[in-house]
Amino acid sequence: MLAAERKAIMPPGSSPGGTSSPGILSDGTLYVSGQVGEDAKTHKIPADFEAEVKTCFSNINLVLKTAGMDPKDVVAVQVYLTDLTLFARMNAVYKTFFPEPRPARTTVGVTKLTDPEAHIEVTVMARK
Repeated sequence: MLAAERKAIMPPGSSPGGTSSPGILSDGTLYVSGQVGEDAKTHKIPADFEAEVKTCFSNINLVLKTAGMDPKDVVAVQVYLTDLTLFARMNAVYKTFFPEPRPARTTVGVTKLTDPEAHIEVTVMARK
């Protein structure tokens, strides 16, 4: 059996050689690593939660675009929130990012993320 072809997706400005690739394209499916709402230029998490969520989804969109995809190609989303009372606020932004029919989604409450300032981390799978 042949191994699946794999290609690292590296948006402009991402640094190769880290512990993971921003995305991996394998057999037409894109696996996007967990993204937080860190601004690419300032490397800071916005103080406003909705801005953090928008930045998080913008970071995902950058990986999608680099792979020749967009949010309508996303088939599954995993959302990790440090506070589940933020769910409705996250969901309001989420609905503006993903068009109908929206992807399958799992949302999980976690105690911490790797960036102590982050309130949200999101990973997606997309297929053209």
